[in-house]
Amino acid sequence: MTEWTRKPLAARRLALLGSVAVLGAGLMFSGPMAPFAEHAIAAPVSVAQQGPTGFADLISKVKPAVISVRVRVDQGAEQSALGSDGEDLPPNFKGTPFERFFHQYGFENGPRGEMQQQRHQMVTGVGSGFFISADGYAVTNNHVVDHAKSVQVTTDDGKTYTAKVIGTDQKTDIALIKVDGKSDFAYVNFETDTPRVGDWVVAVGNPYGLGGTVTAGIISAEGRDIGSGPYDNYIQIDAPINKGNSGGPTFDTNGNVIGVNTAIYSPSGGSVGIGFDIPASTVKMVVAQLRDKGVVTRGWLGVQVQPVTAGIAESLGMKNGEGALVDDAQADTPAAKAGIQAGDVITAVNGTAIKDSRGLAREISGMAPGSSAKLDIIRKGEAKTINVTLAQMPDKMPKQANAGESDEATPGTPRLGLSVAPAGDVAGAGNKGVVITAVDPDGPAAEHGLQSGDVILDVGGKSVGSVSELRKALSDAKSGGKHDVLMRIKSADNTHFVAVPIG
Repeated sequence: MTEWTRKPLAARRLALLGSVAVLGAGLMFSGPMAPFAEHAIAAPVSVAQQGPTGFADLISKVKPAVISVRVRVDQGAEQSALGSDGEDLPPNFKGTPFERFFHQYGFENGPRGEMQQQRHQMVTGVGSGFFISADGYAVTNNHVVDHAKSVQVTTDDGKTYTAKVIGTDQKTDIALIKVDGKSDFAYVNFETDTPRVGDWVVAVGNPYGLGGTVTAGIISAEGRDIGSGPYDNYIQIDAPINKGNSGGPTFDTNGNVIGVNTAIYSPSGGSVGIGFDIPASTVKMVVAQLRDKGVVTRGWLGVQVQPVTAGIAESLGMKNGEGALVDDAQADTPAAKAGIQAGDVITAVNGTAIKDSRGLAREISGMAPGSSAKLDIIRKGEAKTINVTLAQMPDKMPKQANAGESDEATPGTPRLGLSVAPAGDVAGAGNKGVVITAVDPDGPAAEHGLQSGDVILDVGGKSVGSVSELRKALSDAKSGGKHDVLMRIKSADNTHFVAVPIG
């Protein structure tokens, strides 16, 4: 796999792993201090040993299951997704979510570890992987085998086998491959317990094509969002991983896989001790579906959501800023059919607390289409429970209608620094709400991202359709002691909430 050379502090996808040993240390005395040394020997002091003395036993156990992955990719297909040599991608680049993410951070060589281009037809890339069954099923990254015309794996004993791609999942960057013809491959298991920050970990992989490389470190953080997609929930480790480690495993000290290496932060292209693993819990769920069906299907609720900020929490009378605020429940979706409304805050799914909108996406997508989910919500300050039957996530998400723009200013709400007109009076704006026709660039509305053409649908939970209704809703919120008022805004392609100060 190729890794990309990166601009300062940009996150990139990996393709390989490196090696480290942790050893204990001791002291010996000689020379003038010898008498004191003899005294020390006569009265030894017990010293507690810090950390493991080494990982040799662990590595001998797990290393046979780790493989190097080499792919051949059709040059035309690769360039259609990555551009020539993966460089200077056009503004309308339409690659996978991970490819778009790495392009955004300026990677020069594209998302493929140690990519070497043959001049005419094929490019060759290398990455890492690991067997999860004796009959040859193995895990790697989607970006390692994406567009692959052929896949070969090399085991720790130097033997090479042809593999086929069983299935891939772009959203989580996981791929399942299979080597046929043998039933006695060494394999490893996934960890079932939740790893802890500070736990020792060991990574094994194929950095820079150097197969069988081992590195060690600790879990540095959990739940990292690096902006690569809606299901970001990475484990951060400081075991050095580099180009070509992509798809390789990170183990705990029991020899179980806690995550799959997929990305690094690096100002130089090499490891700086900040790597990201897809958690074992996510990998297990994806791999099970790929093995069974070849594809991943996800539960779907049909809502647009956003995080609950401190200002939004205050305006809703909530004690903390946790949960997912529903901007819109799209028509004919499970959410709409179950009665979920804009302004509801989803705080738990089947008893699992939802901290933010990413947490809701992960919980719902991890459930099977057709399954039932119990949602705990807060609606206008009251706690409620709603049962909903999930649908299957569509391949393409529906978009909201364009709100249009107005060129007709009407006196509105000077306290917020904007002018409005009834939506029915503005062509293309629909019949609900009031359209923002002008925004004072120095006013509170502009500071909070409101723009001309946006449609204010409701204020403080009250629908507004005229200038007078908007003014009354603002007045009611202020007289009720609110410092911020929550507005539901329909913009060009979505509906969302904004908390605007009115003090």
